[in-house]
Amino acid sequence: MAIGTLAPPMNAAAGPAFAEERSRVWRKLLRNPAAIAGALVLLVIVGAAVFAPYVAPHEPTRQSLIRRFTPPVWTAGGKPGYVLGTDQVGRDILSRMIHGARVSLLVGVAAVAVSLVVGVTLGLLSGFLRGRVDTVIMTVVDVTLSFPQLLLALAFVAALGPSLLTIIMVLGLTGWERYTRVVRAEVLALREKDFVEAARAIGASPARTLLRHLLPNTFSSIIVMSTLQVAQAILQEAALSFLGVGTGSAYPTWGQMISLGRDFVTVAWWLPTFPGLAILLTVLSINLVGDRLRDALDPRTS
Repeated sequence: MAIGTLAPPMNAAAGPAFAEERSRVWRKLLRNPAAIAGALVLLVIVGAAVFAPYVAPHEPTRQSLIRRFTPPVWTAGGKPGYVLGTDQVGRDILSRMIHGARVSLLVGVAAVAVSLVVGVTLGLLSGFLRGRVDTVIMTVVDVTLSFPQLLLALAFVAALGPSLLTIIMVLGLTGWERYTRVVRAEVLALREKDFVEAARAIGASPARTLLRHLLPNTFSSIIVMSTLQVAQAILQEAALSFLGVGTGSAYPTWGQMISLGRDFVTVAWWLPTFPGLAILLTVLSINLVGDRLRDALDPRTS
């Protein structure tokens, strides 16, 4: 059984086998130190983002020129109330990073959700219907993949104006092609299987065959791909914010913080450093979990 291919739709007899497979996946994940470390780091980041108003020590937009360029607490001149220091207008770096995590995670998850809905739908139709529908969809996929995704997103955001909704929609509608290609390939392989032929033989409609018998068998690939795509969306949002066409000035973002701090890196190294480390840790933890999840879902590995 290939990666991303689950057992055929369950019946009463298949229940124990499904439970055993799920138990095997969890055991493999729990035995992997990298997966556990990534999950713990990701849990801390998500928790800080969700409870940002309660865990952030200061308001992220509160300014004070008196405390501008306060260094981190462990360096000379640092203050206990500002653990990671302050920026050029006296805003607390830690508070802005915590609130920036909300934007990064929201954009990553929401953009992937948009890509998933569009890409999986088109992939199912392309692989199941084949013929002209398949030709048209895959031609659109090939044309879209020929454009650099970040450049395409940059052009759309620059044209529509920076906003949180624009970023989510642009990243979502420029990342669906990968889902389409993977789901199409799996549906092409699955549509001739015995359980699909049996469903047709008992009179199952095409819609039921797609949703009840083919779609569930692509879930593992979709889950793994979505996990890794969240990390990519976070990087793209940070890149767009760094270039000044992100979510705008209404929300603090990690890319925006790096962009604002680069001009002061010689006098206040902490301004771009800590947001950059936040991006690094978040993307690394997501990739660790995603990679190990892919390995755990592969039945060919022990």
